[in-house]
Amino acid sequence: MRNIQLIIEYDGSRYDGWQKQAGNQKSVTIQEKIEDVLNKMENEAVEVIGAARTEAGVHAYQQVANFKTNTNMKVYEIKQYLNRYLPRDIAVLEALEVPERFHASFNAVSFSYEYKISIGEVPSVFDRKYNYYCFKRPDIAKMKEAAKYLIGKHDFKSFSDNKRMKKSTEREIYSLDIYGDEKEIVISVHGDDFWPHMVRIMVGTLLEVGLSKIEPVELKKILESKDREKAGETIDAKGLFLTEVHYK
Repeated sequence: MRNIQLIIEYDGSRYDGWQKQAGNQKSVTIQEKIEDVLNKMENEAVEVIGAARTEAGVHAYQQVANFKTNTNMKVYEIKQYLNRYLPRDIAVLEALEVPERFHASFNAVSFSYEYKISIGEVPSVFDRKYNYYCFKRPDIAKMKEAAKYLIGKHDFKSFSDNKRMKKSTEREIYSLDIYGDEKEIVISVHGDDFWPHMVRIMVGTLLEVGLSKIEPVELKKILESKDREKAGETIDAKGLFLTEVHYK
């Protein structure tokens, strides 16, 4: 049995996230689309394991996945086959054979995301599917000041929409950078892992700081409160991209 790793890029606009949803026949996911093609490739049932369970509408520049197969096809032939039959909004950038014990999810040690915000007098018609549009220009200096409170190991319960969360909500943010120009602001974050909607809530809260709805120091109080109601809105998924999955 061979273990094949895939590096995948996708536009998540029309999908219900990465992970297939048991019992929901109406859902359309990235995982299902890839598995459907692989199942036909060698007439065998294949399970594709993704590193990050990106949410509905979230995109990826470099999702990592792996699957086990008995195929004799060369890895470049697998890549070509997938790109031939997958929808045009999913692309396999790389395929390679990896050790049997490699697991795309369990072996991942951290994840990087970026969120794109368009600014300016008139929203760009070309960015509408991939950028959140902000009508007012946020104060990036204030956002950077507030972001400092999120870096490090904290209980991020205030930044999780999962009210039934039974596991520890402690996570570590290694870096959180904010930069931009007159047309776009990009927020990039690198952390050990992220709860559902966590990055989008963090961005929504930082945007409130940038628009002077709350002061930067309030981020410390929001973290300590462990109260989701204290944080900002869960901002639209369309501006969020998985940029890298990190391994040792």
